[in-house]
Amino acid sequence: MGVNNNPLSLKRELNWLEQVLDARLALYFGGKSPVANIEKINPPAIDPAEGPYAAFLAQHRLNFSERLILILAITPHLMPALLDRFFIRNSATERPYSEFGGLSGHSAFLPTGETACFILAADDVARRIETATLFSPQHLFRREGILRLDNPAEQNTPMSGALQLSTEYQHTLLSSQAYEPAFSTRFPAKKLDTSLDWEDLVLEQPIIDEIDMMLSWVQHQEQLKAYPALHRRAMKGYRALFYGPPGTGKSLSVNLIGKTAGRPVYRIDLSQLVSKYIGETEKNLSSLFDQAEHKRWILFFDEADALFGKRTEVSDAKDKFANQETAYLLQRIEDYHGLIILATNLKPNIDLAFIRRFQSIIYFQAPGPEQRLILWQKALQGIPCTAETDLQQLALNYELSGGAINNIIQFAWLNTRREGRTHIDQQDLSRGIRREYYKESKTFPQI
Repeated sequence: MGVNNNPLSLKRELNWLEQVLDARLALYFGGKSPVANIEKINPPAIDPAEGPYAAFLAQHRLNFSERLILILAITPHLMPALLDRFFIRNSATERPYSEFGGLSGHSAFLPTGETACFILAADDVARRIETATLFSPQHLFRREGILRLDNPAEQNTPMSGALQLSTEYQHTLLSSQAYEPAFSTRFPAKKLDTSLDWEDLVLEQPIIDEIDMMLSWVQHQEQLKAYPALHRRAMKGYRALFYGPPGTGKSLSVNLIGKTAGRPVYRIDLSQLVSKYIGETEKNLSSLFDQAEHKRWILFFDEADALFGKRTEVSDAKDKFANQETAYLLQRIEDYHGLIILATNLKPNIDLAFIRRFQSIIYFQAPGPEQRLILWQKALQGIPCTAETDLQQLALNYELSGGAINNIIQFAWLNTRREGRTHIDQQDLSRGIRREYYKESKTFPQI
């Protein structure tokens, strides 16, 4: 049997839920029920080979209550009419039964935590308390980002939140597709990839040593738990600050750390992160960090001084909320168990209170003449150049970063094609250097 049987697994689970719902309503209202206890209605047998849903159930060994809550969260996506039975009204009050919980959305009944409590516990207080623990941060559902109770209004009880299956598990359990979150205001992060390798970077040995230390932490972090004294005193995660001029390899180093460690790297867009709506920033952050935590992502904050800069004096409500958002973000970063890397061109702008929380602070300095020569040679490898091209002279006379050198070579190559030539010459590179100096508002040296 294969993945194509996933719909069959889900259909059997929905049929089981329907039987449980009918039994619960019959028992609650004194009707005729085939069982005296809903847990006597056995869930379907599991064959992990049927597809991702059955494989998930088998892997996590969900019990009766957990399976019921999971399929209840799935039902609005596959068979919303199954929950229409909760639209019945209380004849005594002429309103819906409050014990059913639920929200109405586009005429469909959306289950809440209260709905799960009613099905599993009815009016059994002890059983309701037990059911509520299935939505705690420590439980598999929240810990692994599978489902949650979605932001109930402050005046309501926590269990009145809508039962939401995460977007990731909508993909993996229902459509059998690999999930990769899309960039949006609700998920202000973009996955980074690179085809380059460490050989494409020219780094000083102290930087290499610090990066090796970070990779060692990623590789051995779980082993810390074997040493209680060390584990208790160690920070929850690993935080590093990369600083230095643009184009010196900060972003590429982050990419390569993720590539070497086998961990996805997500770049956080700080401009999208801060919302003009009060409370939205915290909500966006919470969703992002919850996903990152159980997926073991490396989080990368570029141009970090935009949000991690020295906090402003509070002169109005806008300043107050900006500082609150910064404080909330700092707390989430401190609580993150994985690797977080911040990059900035301006280290002095970073709040000193936060600087103390870094395990590594790495300065990516502008390359000297020797490093620049290696960068020129690497970047031009395999590209035809004329015999008079003097890379040593370029490396000695022009202070350029690796990123700027790459831009210059791309310009020079395009210029040869535009003019119908096949080889880059010294004049092409000189023109490219002049353009780069102009872009950076730097005075072009007279050699």
